[in-house]
Amino acid sequence: MGANRNDNRRWWWLAAVLALALIAAGLLVVWHPWSRPAPARYLATIETDKGSIVIELYGDIAPKTVENFVKLARQGFYDGLTFHRVVPGFVIQGGDPKGDGTGGPGYTIEAEISSLSHITGTVAMARRPDEVNPERRSSGSQFYICLAPQPHLDGQYTIFGQVVEGMDTVLRITPGDVMRRVTIREK
Repeated sequence: MGANRNDNRRWWWLAAVLALALIAAGLLVVWHPWSRPAPARYLATIETDKGSIVIELYGDIAPKTVENFVKLARQGFYDGLTFHRVVPGFVIQGGDPKGDGTGGPGYTIEAEISSLSHITGTVAMARRPDEVNPERRSSGSQFYICLAPQPHLDGQYTIFGQVVEGMDTVLRITPGDVMRRVTIREK
């Protein structure tokens, strides 16, 4: 009779351990980041008089920045704004409603600086200098596109996309060229 009681306890403990293991495995599946849906992948198209520029947006790398860019584009914020800054061999910059590098939507965005490199066609957010912006918060709307690799910018700015079509258009942009329309579509 004593041996039977020990066998029952052993089976009870085995069942309890197995149940806990199954619960733990279930929690890992539910709460593990791999089980979460991936952030939406977007393509942004900037239409100019010189052609279209298609940008793949990196929602997985800079989710807050991409969410903000998509929101502004869908609201028509960028439509009619200019590329106010063009530095040959360096960058083109736009997204400023004032057109002089000082404007924006009235807020900044938390930096989402990654290990990505500034290569030709990289799209990143502009920001104020470190002296007045030690947290490196991004502009709420101004962005730039690299005309060539810019490794000295790596680790300092939020990269949120890459030109995937229309780099020839990017290279033809001159100061004052207008973004006629910016549209967003899910990839």
